[in-house]
Amino acid sequence: MKTRFKPKFHVKKGDTVVVITGDDKDLKKPRKVLEIITEKNRVLVEGVNIVTKHTKPSAQNTKGGILKIEAPIAISNVMLWDAKNSTHTKVKRSRENGKLIRTTKKSGEVIK
Repeated sequence: MKTRFKPKFHVKKGDTVVVITGDDKDLKKPRKVLEIITEKNRVLVEGVNIVTKHTKPSAQNTKGGILKIEAPIAISNVMLWDAKNSTHTKVKRSRENGKLIRTTKKSGEVIK
């Protein structure tokens, strides 16, 4: 997927989010974003979409076996967690002094 401009998403790496749809849906349990995959519009969230991966023995992993790892989910299935209101919220982007500032829509708090 070649794009001229870099896509802008409502979450970033390190943000606290809740999963709003899917098997791991839980609107009251905030989780941390581990990675954003911009090419596929997906996000890797801590403890969500656990899959089993069968690995052969190799030089790095001498035993091999079955591993349980997190798989990416669609970025539209997560919403930002608002710690002030203890609920999920949308994100508002605005510019101040030439810098992009993200704020929560429910409480108006600036996201670091």
